[in-house]
Amino acid sequence: MEVETPAQRQPGEQQQPTSAAGAGVASKPLHRNPRLVLSFLLMVVGWASGPLLLRDYFLQGGNRKWLSSLLQTAGWPILIAPLIASYFSRRRCSTTTPVFLMSPLLLAGSVVVGLMTGLDNLLYAFGVAYLPVSTSSILMSTQLAFTAGFALLLVRQRFTAFSVNAVLLLSVGAAMLGMNGGGDRPAGVTRVQYYAGFGMTLGAAALYGLILPIMELSQAAHLARAGSALTYTLVMEMQLVIGFTGTAFSVVGMIINNDFHVIPREAQEFGLGKVGYYLLLVGSATVYQLFSLGIIGAIFYGSALLGGVIMTVLIPVTEVLAVLFFHEPFNGIKGIAVALSVWGFVSYFYGEIRTHAQQSDKPSNTDQLDV
Repeated sequence: MEVETPAQRQPGEQQQPTSAAGAGVASKPLHRNPRLVLSFLLMVVGWASGPLLLRDYFLQGGNRKWLSSLLQTAGWPILIAPLIASYFSRRRCSTTTPVFLMSPLLLAGSVVVGLMTGLDNLLYAFGVAYLPVSTSSILMSTQLAFTAGFALLLVRQRFTAFSVNAVLLLSVGAAMLGMNGGGDRPAGVTRVQYYAGFGMTLGAAALYGLILPIMELSQAAHLARAGSALTYTLVMEMQLVIGFTGTAFSVVGMIINNDFHVIPREAQEFGLGKVGYYLLLVGSATVYQLFSLGIIGAIFYGSALLGGVIMTVLIPVTEVLAVLFFHEPFNGIKGIAVALSVWGFVSYFYGEIRTHAQQSDKPSNTDQLDV
């Protein structure tokens, strides 16, 4: 499989983010872009199963917040093999090909994003520890509103009426959940812990809403300065640096918190047994790495806003699985929030398909609603 085919860009767009969602730069509609479809599938696998595995860790007796943070980035080594294969594939075509495609600027940006991701993962770990999966997932959907705002400020994301409608619908659904706060507090969780988890999850959503546009801005700056093509290898390299940096951030926290000495005892007392404990850790790290790779692909081949929309629309999948596996309460307000997320998803992609059709008929007509 060739991984080095560059994403096409229209002339004059090198200094803009590669945003099929915002500027109509991509040469293919979203649903016909194979790299974007692959990214979407990776996000489905990661976001549908990752929160469930992380929550199960706490339900089965786990109590290490820093360890939970580590699991969300520790899967980065699985990217080493495909990156090595890509290098030798490039080397067959040119003996002067560099080992890494990242520019120093993109490397520095990835390190910063990695540190921010480590902090974001820690906040989210506290939320998962004290909240039902269905609640924490809907709260995380508020990142879409933050992503939209930061994307407007940082990457000058342009909005169609359909994307504005999607942001409003998805944000309203999450806000409705806040009105029901405390009604689904798990057994053994105090009210203070519940609202602390609630606040930290919202904080994680806000920080993640900033991280996504920064990723888009970093890759746009790289393309503008380096003048190189956008390849999936570059996507994997950026994720490897982010994962390594985020993992290092969590490892420092685990050392300070003395977590490494507690893990063997926690494994012995774990509800699924010692083998189940380590299998759950490995499984969590793997699926979260798939999700992270998918979200970066969605940003590189779409936009930060598109990544936020896809992440939000996967809420119904997580909701259903949480009810099935953990028997979490699912009231009317949660049902309305899920319905609004689906409506927002349909609105967004209908708008993208319609915009692409109009651009195909009239290539010079790229007027959109700026907000």
